[in-house]
Amino acid sequence: MTYLGEEIKKLGFGLMRLPQKDNVIDIEQTKQMVDLFLKEGFTYFDTAWAYAGSEDAIRQALVERYPREKYQLATKNAAWINCNTKEDAIAQFETSLKQTGAGYFDFYLLHNLGESRTHFFDDYDMWSFVQQKKEEGLIKHIGFSFHSTPEELEEILIKHPEMEFVQLQINYADWDYPAIQSRRCYEIARKYKKPVIIMEPVKGGMLANPPEVVQKILKKAQPDKSIASWAIRFAANLEGVITVLSGMSNIEQMKDNISYMKDFTALTKEEEKVLHSAQEEIKNIALIPCTTCNYCAKVCPKNIGISGSFTAMNYFTLYQDKAAALHQEGWLVGGHGKAKAEQCIQCGKCEAVCPQHIAIRKELAKVAEVLK
Repeated sequence: MTYLGEEIKKLGFGLMRLPQKDNVIDIEQTKQMVDLFLKEGFTYFDTAWAYAGSEDAIRQALVERYPREKYQLATKNAAWINCNTKEDAIAQFETSLKQTGAGYFDFYLLHNLGESRTHFFDDYDMWSFVQQKKEEGLIKHIGFSFHSTPEELEEILIKHPEMEFVQLQINYADWDYPAIQSRRCYEIARKYKKPVIIMEPVKGGMLANPPEVVQKILKKAQPDKSIASWAIRFAANLEGVITVLSGMSNIEQMKDNISYMKDFTALTKEEEKVLHSAQEEIKNIALIPCTTCNYCAKVCPKNIGISGSFTAMNYFTLYQDKAAALHQEGWLVGGHGKAKAEQCIQCGKCEAVCPQHIAIRKELAKVAEVLK
């Protein structure tokens, strides 16, 4: 049984992290990357109104240089960013049309649904708006990207069966990670027969440099393959996938991705066993066993972002990447209006309700020390 986008090659060009030169997007290198990408038979490009400079860059590098029928272009509407009215949200669509010069979008997404962001699309009835634009021929296919729980994803899909596809964060490290729940979100999308576009398959680059024990497993199995190749191929191996987005930042990354995705074939049983071993090693790393149930948040008198702090700390433990950990803390704690770990007054109310019996006060003290 065929599905939407089945014919699209399984490597997509994510345009959020384009090459930089003098702190602006390097258009000439982007053109080289576009040329190589298309030459090797790949056709899917993913940008967004919220990616600064990206829509304008892809107009120069792709739209003005190639026939419109030679590629698929996707962009996104972030109604939760600086929008006070429906007109503000609609203006993002018009801006995207102008900045890309594409004439129409093959795939148009409501951007980053989940948690406190979803209601903006409801308040401004963007669901009806994108259907209207599809009827007008300005959008070919409508869907949404999503960062939240499987339960919330299912609720949205039940309310909006007209959505044709879902874009999800999926990678082998997050497959069963409680804070992301890649597997469960993927299973919900497939339950409702929605094809999936995969984002963050290399987890923002971190799975190009995973924990050393994981690198040893992958290199021993295939010494000639890049570490990142395992992450991309894991994602592409799933059923019902339209494409796997890779946020390539230079021509070398693109050449590497193309080398193993040009003639992509399903993972062998042996390769699946190797990845399973890598996943098990990640699970064996001593992490804070937080499942983000957030019972602690309901009783914390200081409104501390406890689960977000623990997610950030786990990032640091896994990848030894303080910048990435601070980014997570900034989004999951400060970005959600929560106080930071150092504001803990050691009252212990959180520990009394934690079903995982985490020594929350002790762990928050570690977060405050490591991420200060």
